[in-house]
Amino acid sequence: MSANKNSLTWVEISADALRENIRQFRKLLDDKILCVCVKANAYGHGLVEASKIFLEAGADWLSVNSLYEARKLRESGVNSPIYILGYVPFCDLEEAVDLNARIVVYNKETVLKLSELGKPVKIHLKVETGNNRQGILTDEIADFAKFVREFPNIEIEGVSSHFANIEDTTDHSFAEKQLARFGEAVGRLESEGVKIPIRHIANSAATILFPKTHYEMVRIGISAYGMWPSHETYVSHLSGEGSGGKFNLTPAFTWKTKIAQIKKVPAGEFVGYGCTYKTGHDTKLAILPIGYYDGYDRGVSNGYVLICGKRAPIRGRICMNIIMADVTDIPEAKLEDEVVLIGKSGAGVAGDNSGETITAEQFASWASTINYEITTRVNERIPRIVV
Repeated sequence: MSANKNSLTWVEISADALRENIRQFRKLLDDKILCVCVKANAYGHGLVEASKIFLEAGADWLSVNSLYEARKLRESGVNSPIYILGYVPFCDLEEAVDLNARIVVYNKETVLKLSELGKPVKIHLKVETGNNRQGILTDEIADFAKFVREFPNIEIEGVSSHFANIEDTTDHSFAEKQLARFGEAVGRLESEGVKIPIRHIANSAATILFPKTHYEMVRIGISAYGMWPSHETYVSHLSGEGSGGKFNLTPAFTWKTKIAQIKKVPAGEFVGYGCTYKTGHDTKLAILPIGYYDGYDRGVSNGYVLICGKRAPIRGRICMNIIMADVTDIPEAKLEDEVVLIGKSGAGVAGDNSGETITAEQFASWASTINYEITTRVNERIPRIVV
């Protein structure tokens, strides 16, 4: 979507931050293939906008969830390898092949449909190592590969898997078991004479913490956008695992709106649906033209926004298209002032030398969820502006 700050709400994406994050990962990887995951509208950062910045900064591949995303990238002029992580229905396989997308395969029926097309296609086998989502069981992988090799138009370019809890704990014993299972699967393939050019299992956390997971390619997601996969990953990093506490990430996401009205509300009045909040004194509210339709969590009535570099507590329930924020203690707030929902506010604001920041992690704590969900749920129709 074409972007401008004349919208009711918009997201600013820092190109410098995205580039710096890629630079940080490049320092860890030497000549390994760097695949950046841009599914879910690039974790809310804008699929096409973020993808082009990543590639210019040194990413080699992009991974997406669906054919729709792959098509959108090709239509925008992206020529890099694209790896489709999600399921591709039979009816979409030919278009995926025509787009020169890599396809993850774990069903023999998909192999048969690809063979019927008669067109060259590169596939990656997904091995089940402990997540129990997509995947082929370790003791079935060799026979599966033998089946694939019966069809000359299908090339097994890679084999992959995915960690279940590597970012959720500082005890990585289960991740070690998964890695061992992955190694066993690769060994079974090699014993059958199946050469695998690209092995990949590392996500953001594994890439940062465990160099032995890098193989020929890594697939980074959340951390490409400057966010840690979890507090536990950050703690493990600081304890010296992997990059030894010297790895830095720079958040790229700032979500803004503007004040639609400054409203005086007497003491003793209710604010918003359900009459859940009553003013205890004469109050000045900033009415913001944004709500849960835009992706702002309805449960975050305990949070605040940033106006003029200061915290403005949310009052009452989050509405579908409106939020009410208390600016009683921000007398300088005025109509159409910028409001920061996620990100930094205050730099360069007169009388404020410190500024304030609302991180995706902080917002997630208000909403009892994870940072991934906070940025990905921001409505795709909202403009993304590269700054």
